[in-house]
Amino acid sequence: MKNLFISIFLIFQGISLIGQELNSDVTVNAPRLQLVDPQVFETLEKEIFVFYNNTKWTEDEYEDFEKIECNINISITEEISATAFKIDVFIQAIRPVFNSNYKTQTLNYVDKGINISYRENQPIQNSFNNYIDPLSSLLSYYAYLILAHDYDTFEPYGGDIHFKAAEAIKDAIPSGAANGTGWDPKVRNNLSRHNLIEELLSPRIRNVRQAFYEYHLKSLDMMTDDANKSRAIMMSAITAINQVNQSQLNSAVVQMFCDSKRAEIIEIFKGASRGDQKKVYDLMVQLDPARASDYSDIK
Repeated sequence: MKNLFISIFLIFQGISLIGQELNSDVTVNAPRLQLVDPQVFETLEKEIFVFYNNTKWTEDEYEDFEKIECNINISITEEISATAFKIDVFIQAIRPVFNSNYKTQTLNYVDKGINISYRENQPIQNSFNNYIDPLSSLLSYYAYLILAHDYDTFEPYGGDIHFKAAEAIKDAIPSGAANGTGWDPKVRNNLSRHNLIEELLSPRIRNVRQAFYEYHLKSLDMMTDDANKSRAIMMSAITAINQVNQSQLNSAVVQMFCDSKRAEIIEIFKGASRGDQKKVYDLMVQLDPARASDYSDIK
């Protein structure tokens, strides 16, 4: 019923989604509200859906089957006032694997404790290089991260232009709006939006992004042709990421890779030789020590 309602809403608004890049599902959860009519967040959900799916984010042309599948889940965790809220945002991007029915995550990320302001029917706009309001900047930033991660899987550093667009959004945040938030360079949190985009564009992390490309295009996309060769390429990619991890401890980019690929790597290497199982187990325990016990399923 929700999808039917959204379709009718778009028709009456005269909106066409043909040719845009994102095929996004949006959910806004608002439990235990006291100050605000829940209808406000139903409206917000529809507006975010339209924003992601109807904005033209790139100069490239997309067919419907090429659109990037993504899920945006927003939880209202605190009502600060009738128009100010604290939220958690979950972002997931998914890419089909060539010559299979399998889909792989390219991004799986949670951003918590974000302060936003919102009034019903407040417009949400692409904030590339132009600060409008905190919510518009936040949603635009993650749209470009979704695009960049997808493009990085098809061409080495193919996502550069979109990572730089996310960086431009970060740079446009006024100092008053950045202070003490995820946009603030002074906040020593490697998962802050500021530090995340700085790291993604850092030369020190370049080999992780090269490995991300090889993991997808040269390994996953070739898995149905030659599983053993594809696992060997995947092992090489994971090894390259681990080498970066040794010099860049607590890397947000490495942690994002682990969060996106943990379950997938476990399943793929269940079918590998004992030697390869031991190698990938040792690598992943080094990369992802907080979830080390999960990798026992490989062996």
